[in-house]
Amino acid sequence: MSINLNNDTQVELQGVRQQVLANTQVIQNLIPPTVSYTTEGNVLVIGPEDLARLAAARLSNMGKIAILANESITSQDEEHLERVMSAAEDVESFYNKLIEIKGFLGQFQVKVESGNEQDAIATDLSLAAIRKAHFDLILDLSQSPCINLEMLPPGYFYVGQDEAKLDDAVNQLPELIGEFDKPRYVKVNSEICAHNRNGIDGCNRCLNFCPADAIQSIDKMIEIDPYLCHGAGSCTNACPTGAISYDLPTPQALHSYLHKLVTRFSEQAQVAPVILFHDEANGAALIGDDLPGAIIPVAMEEITVASIDHWMSSLAWGARQILVLNTAATAPTLTQMLKGELQLANDILNEMGQPQRISLIDESSIASLADLVASSSDWPVIVPGEFAATTKRNTLYAAIDHLNEQAASVDTCLTQSNLPYGIVSVNTDSCTLCLSCVSTCPTQALTDGGDKPALNFLEQDCVQCGLCEKACPENAISLTSQMNLDKQARQTIKTLKEEDPFECIRCGTPFATKSMIKRMQEVIGGHSAFSANTERLQMCSDCRVKDMFEDILQDPEKQLR
Repeated sequence: MSINLNNDTQVELQGVRQQVLANTQVIQNLIPPTVSYTTEGNVLVIGPEDLARLAAARLSNMGKIAILANESITSQDEEHLERVMSAAEDVESFYNKLIEIKGFLGQFQVKVESGNEQDAIATDLSLAAIRKAHFDLILDLSQSPCINLEMLPPGYFYVGQDEAKLDDAVNQLPELIGEFDKPRYVKVNSEICAHNRNGIDGCNRCLNFCPADAIQSIDKMIEIDPYLCHGAGSCTNACPTGAISYDLPTPQALHSYLHKLVTRFSEQAQVAPVILFHDEANGAALIGDDLPGAIIPVAMEEITVASIDHWMSSLAWGARQILVLNTAATAPTLTQMLKGELQLANDILNEMGQPQRISLIDESSIASLADLVASSSDWPVIVPGEFAATTKRNTLYAAIDHLNEQAASVDTCLTQSNLPYGIVSVNTDSCTLCLSCVSTCPTQALTDGGDKPALNFLEQDCVQCGLCEKACPENAISLTSQMNLDKQARQTIKTLKEEDPFECIRCGTPFATKSMIKRMQEVIGGHSAFSANTERLQMCSDCRVKDMFEDILQDPEKQLR
């Protein structure tokens, strides 16, 4: 039955929401980690020389200024040219070809070509223009930005030939002289990172989704430049192991906050709430106190800070619907990621017989939120789960299992490509139980058999990074990405292969597997070191050495022949 809430009820729910929000806070670090920028206000203005010179004339309260004229002047009008000639007369213009711009607020390195075309070399423009090692700020009036990123570095203002954007930038630039701090948004735990192990390349999900180009693989390790990072959260969202995690708030703090919001509202209002995720800037400006009473807004640095584990756990704790407000300011890469994650989440819900409770909405949907919320009011009520948030992966699975139990309790597998969930299969005829796969597995989804030669697998911990597949010298491993809704099967350790140990033919000590000895005989049995003594391949290392020395003692000249 649908629930039609009258105005009095709406006012009552809005009061409960206001009280819950006022009494629930995200637990933050008392002294959050930060990074600092220091600037003297030295500006490089890039663009057509006429526009760049007119803009430079408006920056008299800045530090040193230089112009890089990279495009033709925009007008031949005499009056316009006279104004240009008299503008910023003490500012020097440079006409070198731009090679690259790297850096951020207070540390911009600008490389240009100098010399003739045949002997051109890369030169630091700041050294030549302002006798400084770098520029602090860049004002770009080019037809297209000189830095091609969805999220531009702090201190880089791209205005093109938009007068309103130029006015805004001219007003902001003087405020960026001095020292500034910003949060160090994310942190990396290399111990559980699946990017590279033992020199083998694996997961690259975070590298594929950073709109600010703040993530790099350096010496086979993922590193995030905190000065370029905007806190978009796409890396934490994409990371399958939780190796990259948001630090403000931490994943645990955000989970705890969501749990309190949902449970407190449900208890006081006796209505299952709708969680609305939005960003703190553009989305917040669209959210007012007149929201339908059942909606609880949750503000974040960027909407991708909350990922599928936050959506699913909120539902499992008693929320009836999740809305994610996307605005035009969201980087296209983030929007692409959101759509993919939301589609997966709703596919999982659909597979288990739940309504598709998660929606990505835009600015045009704000006016119809009441209808959107009303349509979900007759969906089956979810009895709140009693699980606590732990790791990203285990929290997600706990939420999925609870939602499945509340619906059809299916034991099927949702098979899709490129999921960070799935199984490992082993060709038992090829596998020699060398356990190279175990040594490269970052999550211990693959483990050995202890005292007995065996390869074990736990599906719930597998992130489909591919390290095991690449590490296998026998090409015996293959991967299948899937979301397994059979909790028992997913959490049961399976033995992919096991063998009796091979015992040394001399001392009887178990030291390898039969398949490994067979493989050694095939590969190196013909080597001169073993061709006349192939039985040594069936000996443990100690007995092999003893046998070699006994052979030499019996025939001292054998090694010379």
